[in-house]
Order: sequence, then structure tokens, then C-alpha cells
Amino acid sequence: MGVLGAVAGRVAGGATVTFRPSGSSMVPLIRSRQPVVVAPVDPSKLEVGDIVLARVAGTVYLHLVSSVDLPGKRVQISNNRGRVNGWTSHDRVFGICVAVDGVTRSGAVGKTPAADSNDSS
Repeated sequence: MGVLGAVAGRVAGGATVTFRPSGSSMVPLIRSRQPVVVAPVDPSKLEVGDIVLARVAGTVYLHLVSSVDLPGKRVQISNNRGRVNGWTSHDRVFGICVAVDGVTRSGAVGKTPAADSNDSS
């Protein structure tokens, strides 16, 4: 299991996790190795532009919500360079990015359950 898979497991278990993802697919929103904070999310509250930790076709991504299908209880996941990863169901969306490099993402407000535990890695 990769780093994102391990983080996904912790977030799915209710933890808020700080970690440093690598890669350039989310630049300039997230640069490689910038610290991010991901918290559990209520998938029914997701909107286009939210950054989520989700499994699409067996791979875990920290990518953008590019489309929402509320009746079908699924979201489309894409990187910040125009590549669509695919659709995934709400039960495969583990968390939402609430901060990048110490800056709170305002779009995440109200989409996380009240978390009692903060965790870091």
C-alpha cells in the first residue's frame, strides 16, 4: 500500500491527517511535498473544486472534484491539469483537503464532521 492508501485508511477511520504528498499534477494548488491536512468528509456536501482523497479504479488520488452526481451518489475526480481520473462513489471518498501549507481552504468549511482527533505523519 502506498502513502496515499495508508493516509486514506487513517482518514476513513476518522483521523485528520497532515502529510506531504509528492507529484506535480495539482500544481499550483498543491506543490510537491507541501504539507496538506486532510479530514473526514461528508461526500454529499462536495462541490466542484473541492480537493479530496478518493479511490478511483483502484488508485488513491488527492485530486479535484470536477463534477458531482448527487442522485447517483458519486463524484468525478480530475487532476489540476485537465486529466480526468474517473467517477467514484461516495463511499470511496475518504476525506477533503482542509489546508495546504498552513492556509485553510475555505471551500472545505462545513463539509467535515466535528473531529475530536488530529493526527500527523
